[in-house]
Order: sequence, then structure tokens, then C-alpha cells
Amino acid sequence: MRTFFYQRAGFEKKAEYAGTGWADGASHLGPGQDRTARLFSAADDPRTERDLSGGWYDAGDFNRYTSWSARYVITLMKAYQENPAAFTDDYGIPESDNGTPDIIDEAKWGMEWLIRMQNSDGSALSVLGVAQASPPSAARGPSYYGDASTTATLGVAGAFALGSQVFRRLGQTLYADDLLLRAERAYRWADDNPAVLFRNNDPASGTRGLAAGQQEVDDYTRLSRKIEAAIYLFEATGKEAYRAFVDDNYTRIHLIEDGYASPFETNEQDMLLYYTKIPGSSSTVVNKIRSTLARAMNSTENFGSITAEKDPYRAYIKDYTWGSNSIKAAQGSSFYQLVTYGLVTGKDASRAKNAAIGYLNYIHGVNPLGIVYLTNMSAAGAKNSVKELFHAWFTDGSPKWDRVGVSTYGPPPGFLVGGPNPTYKPDSCCPASCGLRSVSKCTSESVSPPMDQPAQKSFKEFNTSWPLNSWEVTENSNSYQVNYIRLLSKFVK
Repeated sequence: MRTFFYQRAGFEKKAEYAGTGWADGASHLGPGQDRTARLFSAADDPRTERDLSGGWYDAGDFNRYTSWSARYVITLMKAYQENPAAFTDDYGIPESDNGTPDIIDEAKWGMEWLIRMQNSDGSALSVLGVAQASPPSAARGPSYYGDASTTATLGVAGAFALGSQVFRRLGQTLYADDLLLRAERAYRWADDNPAVLFRNNDPASGTRGLAAGQQEVDDYTRLSRKIEAAIYLFEATGKEAYRAFVDDNYTRIHLIEDGYASPFETNEQDMLLYYTKIPGSSSTVVNKIRSTLARAMNSTENFGSITAEKDPYRAYIKDYTWGSNSIKAAQGSSFYQLVTYGLVTGKDASRAKNAAIGYLNYIHGVNPLGIVYLTNMSAAGAKNSVKELFHAWFTDGSPKWDRVGVSTYGPPPGFLVGGPNPTYKPDSCCPASCGLRSVSKCTSESVSPPMDQPAQKSFKEFNTSWPLNSWEVTENSNSYQVNYIRLLSKFVK
């Protein structure tokens, strides 16, 4: 959980909380930065200035993406809902010992940034692109934001609606009331504006250089996010219109449409399960969701893979891609959700728990490399954990933060890296067309591994930037982290 503290933007990392090795001033608060961020398409117009400070660095880069941040907030809150006893108030962050579990304090930090990204009409700005530096407080470049989009707006609608329930139950009534108003305002705007798209860092859209990862989604994903927002809003308000939207559209989700439970669609499957526990949900829909998921999890790619012992490390996934560790964690949680929602009992519940913990054990070292896929974990007893990751702060060549045992400190403990990626390749400009000054970088170190290896061995501890692009293997991401935390919490007492 503490990795989210290190990922906070615009927040001083005092040594008493961060540790001496990772103390740093508040980042991106200088002239022209987050407090006075400007619209990317009107960079010379001071009338577009907005205070968009806060939030979390999304991954190894410091940019922030609204719909992705909304997902992180949602997943943290769900992890807490599913096992509150796992989360305490003593994680060593500034909010510790305030009477609220630190996971909720951290989720609120993310929520506050989402509030800043919302416009008065309910829409939400899509992305904030910022400068990179090591340490983050050294970043001096300007901050720019992208226009509002339907995708971003549906993201905040869901986060605000679920947050209104979580914070209300914790006694923060006024905050919960505000979140609910914001959620309904966002949903109305998205309903009236169903296909307002914004593609960042896209030359064809005139946004080259605005942030890094592409946060815009396709029609199916946008529909799933609207269904998700409607589910949480139905729980929060009991309004028939939200339930009707879910009931009219849930069969368009791939789980119901195809009868297949995919580890790449755990968010969609999870939101449907969530609907089944809300009082007043349509019984026929609830029964359809439960029966379909139960059958789907008994397929050859799910429980069938456990029974057939397809993976000697007891953590089977069919396809290894960029971020495979996140998919492992999500699949583990899918097995445990069968227990959480009472789809299995008795011996079958024990079987589901055993399946889930196999994926956790894989991340903790039960894998072909015998490596704990978390950074710098020797103090917690790991004999072989990740020594370096791709991150703009803990950058290649840094005398302080590059590699454990070589630099003074290495990265902080606990960041989950992407993991084995057999699709990894250096930039296509290698080996001979990266420019005279950069072509030597193509051969500056071996990339076999991660290339030319079996899927689970397609990993290397390196943090070299372009053109070797180690971010495809060793970058962290808040999306990886929340999936891991959620799975881990099922086995914490």
C-alpha cells in the first residue's frame, strides 16, 4: 500500500514517512505546473488555467489519467469492502492513526484529484500530462490537460457513486453526499454525450506529447463503464432508471454474451457480481449472472486448468502479455470472488481459495525464476526480489535509486513490476535506424532474456529507456498494484 504514498504528486515525502533514502519535496507545484495547468490545445491562453494538483503518478511516468485513476480508487475501495479487517490505520503515512483505515485515506487522495478534474457541468477532463525528472521535485516543465471525454466522465461517475457508499458507511456523510451529487451529474452528462472522445499523445488528433499511454477506449469498454456507473448509482440511490439500464444492457457484456470468463475482463465480470448483492436488483438478472459466471469459471481455462495442472507453478494463464503479473493477480481474485459471493461452498470453496493463493504465491516467488516480483523486499525476508524497475524517479544510472546493491538505496520496497512479457521487443528503429547518437543503445546490453525465452522466463531486471524500452517488462503501474493488493488482502488477517 505504501507505494501509493510514493506515487503521490504535489505532496512532500518527508523522511519520517518516506524514509531517508526516498524523501523528496512536493512535485509539480512550480510556475505553469499542476496548480495552473493549461489546456493542451490552448497552451498560450492563461484563461484555461486550472488547479489540477494531486493524484498519483500513474506508473513509472508522472502523468495522470482520469479513467485509470478512477479504476484505482474503485479497486482500493472494493478491496476494503471485501475484507475490512485486512486494512489497518498504521501504514506509516501522514494520515495514519486518524481513525480511518489507511487504504481509505489513500483512496480519498485519489478521489480528491478526480474532483478537481470534474467540470461544473459534470463532465471530466481526460488526462494531465506533466514533466518527468529524478527526483520528481526536480521536474520543471509545464503541465497540460486534455479536454473532457465520455470515457473519463463515466469513470468518475463510477468512482464517486461507489465512494458515496463507502464514505457514508464510515460516517463521512457530507463528503458522501457531495460525491453522490457529482456522480449523478457526471452520469447525466455522459448520457447526453455518449461518444465524446479524446485521444491523447496522438499525432492524428494533434495531441502528440500529451502524456504517454492512450487512455481512450472503444465502444464496448465505454458501455461497460456506463453499466458499472449505473450499478453503483442504483445501489446509492435505488432509482429505477439505473437498474433498468443495467437490466437492458448486461447481456452485451462478454461474460454473458459468450459464456467465457476472461482474466482480461475481470473488471466487467466483477461489476456484474457486485450488482447481484444490491437489494432490489432484478432476480432474473441476478440468477443469470451467477449461473453464467459459475459455469464459466468451470471452463478448461479456469478451474479446468487447476484440475489438469496446466501450470507447474499453480498460476495458469493462457496468454502472457505486457503486465502479466497484473493478469495473474486479477485471475487469482476471480477465483476468490466465487467464495466472496457464495457461488461455491464447502470443498469447492476450499478449492477456490487454494486456486487463488496459487497466483499470489507466483508473485511471491513460486515461479521459474524464483523471484519475488516486488521491488527491494529483502527487509521482509525475500532472498531474491526485483532490484530495479523502470521509473522516472528510480531511473537508470541514478547513483541513489537505480539498482539495489549498486546505487545507495535502490527503489523503495513493494512496487509490483509488469513481469514476464514474451511480446517484448526493442524499439523498431533498432538495430540501425535510431539515429547516430542512439544506435549504440540498441546493443548496450543483451535483451535475451526477455526475448527468446519461454513465456514465464521472458523477464529481465533492467530499467533502460528508449530504444530498449524496458518499461514493457519492469515498469510498475497502479493498475498492477491495486490488483495485487486486492488479492493479497484475501489472505491477510
